[in-house]
Amino acid sequence: MAYVDNTMIIRRDLVANMAELFNEEKLITNLDRVPLEMAPRNREYTDRCCIFKERVIIKEKLIPLLGCELKDDRDELKTLAEYATEAMQREKPIEKILTVVDEACTSCVQNSYIVTNLCKGCVAHPCMMNCPKDAVSWNANGQAQIDPKSCINCGICMNVCPYHSIIFMPVPCENVCPVGAITKNEHGKEQIDEDKCIDCGKCITACPFGSIMENSQIIDVMKSLKSEQETIALVAPALYGQFKYKTENVIGAIKELGFQDVIEVAKGANVTTINEADELLERLEDKAPFMTTSCCPAYVSAVKKHIPIMEQYVSHTKSPMYYAAELAKKQYPNGKFVFIGPCIAKRREGMSDPNVDYVMTFEELSGLFAGWHINIDGNPIELDRSIKNHGRAYAASGGVAQSVLEVKPYVNIKPVIVNGLDKKKINMLKAFAKTGKTSGNFIEVMACEGGCIAGPSSNYDPKTGMKIYLNNLKEFPEDL
Repeated sequence: MAYVDNTMIIRRDLVANMAELFNEEKLITNLDRVPLEMAPRNREYTDRCCIFKERVIIKEKLIPLLGCELKDDRDELKTLAEYATEAMQREKPIEKILTVVDEACTSCVQNSYIVTNLCKGCVAHPCMMNCPKDAVSWNANGQAQIDPKSCINCGICMNVCPYHSIIFMPVPCENVCPVGAITKNEHGKEQIDEDKCIDCGKCITACPFGSIMENSQIIDVMKSLKSEQETIALVAPALYGQFKYKTENVIGAIKELGFQDVIEVAKGANVTTINEADELLERLEDKAPFMTTSCCPAYVSAVKKHIPIMEQYVSHTKSPMYYAAELAKKQYPNGKFVFIGPCIAKRREGMSDPNVDYVMTFEELSGLFAGWHINIDGNPIELDRSIKNHGRAYAASGGVAQSVLEVKPYVNIKPVIVNGLDKKKINMLKAFAKTGKTSGNFIEVMACEGGCIAGPSSNYDPKTGMKIYLNNLKEFPEDL
């Protein structure tokens, strides 16, 4: 889930700088100056050991933001201007989704339990007495110490300590990955196993050094906007929880960027709801024990890569993005379509959708607004009154089940809400698939805790996003 922190602000500043230079037609000529301007020689403080390392990291982060691959064997003397030239000339985005900026990775120590100076050296010795591997002993100061070679990270010592003097020191990115896709290489740097990765983006928001980046498509989007190509924006329902402005104004600001039209993906969600409800009823009539949703691409990827036994229970209904793009294609047969949302996994889904050309995140949208000096509170656009509100409910966890219940209120649907994926919930889903048993018959799974509102590229934390979302929905009459 996204929380506002300095690494998020830096990413947005980088996008805004890049967007501004693109808009002024100075991207190739001036991009190499951005690291110097963001880490000037006489600045009062530095987040790294020195401004020179900061500059290198800023440069390395700009490469994936340009949509270029950060290869291990890259020429370090290659300029940003050269990367920008490649980005401007490419025909389509690269397929790699996530990358680790080695220079920014601090090589965190392995997950471990550590005794702090709060240890009182108590007579009870519960940590030592209950350790299954005799890894805890007493040092010369009369305090507990843990032998890392013997410790198996069971956590018993931390749980039994009466003074809470033993803490767990995690590797943040590894700790949040629900499928163990990110680990250290032989140099102690993190690396992502693409065969395991489900593109959930949890590692991006977890890393306190901002060392994990997306390979952005924003250059491709800006190229389309500045061309004569008809470019259409498809905005996710989570938009309602991303900006502290009325949604009509935000959609107006998106159109001001140069989009021919801005279409709410909630329109596609209305189609998903009807198809999902019909498919669920059909499966229940065929005596299936349950069905799971399929609109979260990170969950679908998790099933394919890590829970293949669950595939038989996953809905065949397409996602709201798919149906919205399909409807948009009929309206604008020659258009380019840009999905805008909080989700990194949507980049992967977009690559397999023939009607979606590019995917842009809300974080990138904020940077684009800033870089192109768009007044968000400017010209409002009237919302599509044909959209049913249950389509907009997809933004929050439980929204899909809520929508299906609204469409089929007379059917005995028993929802089970899986609010966010982690290691325990992956194992729980495996158990559901193996036994064919659960407490309900309709399992809604969202990779992000809180739902799409709390996606890895959201503008606010889940609580703030939900508050904005609910306030925005209150603005609409019930017949919307």
